[in-house]
Amino acid sequence: MLDRLRRGLEKTRKSFLSGLARALSREDSSEDKMVGRMEEFLLSTDIGVTTTDKLILKLRQRLREHGNETDSQVLSFVRDEILGLIEKPRVHDTVTGNPHVILVVGVNGSGKTTTIGKLARVYASKGEKVLIACSDTFRAAAGEQLEVWASRAGVDIVRQKHGADPASVAFDGAEAGLARGATVILIDTAGRLHTKVNLMEELKKIGKVLGRKIAGSPHEVLLVLDASTGQNALVQAREFGSCLGVTGIVLTKLDGTAKGGVVVAIASELDIPVKYLGVGECLEDIVEFDSSEFVDALLCEDGAERARAGAV
Repeated sequence: MLDRLRRGLEKTRKSFLSGLARALSREDSSEDKMVGRMEEFLLSTDIGVTTTDKLILKLRQRLREHGNETDSQVLSFVRDEILGLIEKPRVHDTVTGNPHVILVVGVNGSGKTTTIGKLARVYASKGEKVLIACSDTFRAAAGEQLEVWASRAGVDIVRQKHGADPASVAFDGAEAGLARGATVILIDTAGRLHTKVNLMEELKKIGKVLGRKIAGSPHEVLLVLDASTGQNALVQAREFGSCLGVTGIVLTKLDGTAKGGVVVAIASELDIPVKYLGVGECLEDIVEFDSSEFVDALLCEDGAERARAGAV
């Protein structure tokens, strides 16, 4: 998994390490200049203002207490501080319902459909009987695309015609899941802007319908975010979280962006656990989020050595 994560973070890691090398440049070795370059670099990675401020404050305190630090010591400090900001108890997938119902939400283009296919495979590989319900009835091609992913994952799917009531499809999915002995039901939903109240209300309606059919459901609400949108992903997470009680986040498209630092911002600033990272377009390209593995992939030892060499 660590190798897959490193490959998926390749663009971010290269950007991160080259930025660190510039920040540690010896062209001007004064501490203030170095800290200023470090601050500028961190902001450029989409780690965000709040998280950057925390890191820079800690770095200034460290330099005041310990005096001159070597490049290696600064790199080690940055790694440890990032890990400290995002390290939380790992959230493992636990099937709590019978069946366990997962509502998947997010804006158009975030990678919901692909993510549902990947999650279906993850659960199926653990021996769960998975069913997908396509409640995205607004987008004409949504059902067909989801059927392809369901076929690849080897799981059942329930859908209705284009334009059908989304809550009705969710209800049919719950009913079919019960009848077929499914242990996990994944509910796809139409992409909606977090600023559109009526669309958010539709999601709440789906949740209520599911709860009437299967007590306590949905047991999870997973928010899919496109990591390449940077700080906008953080805004979406806050809005969806406040309206829907999001229980977990899936960050997608990390393989296609150099600004994967948004993972740090989301993991450190929100009280919503990051559960999965999408690191490619294949069915297998999804990994459970582990803070230590993420930081290791971002600042792996061979990369850190290159950064130190480039800073000399």
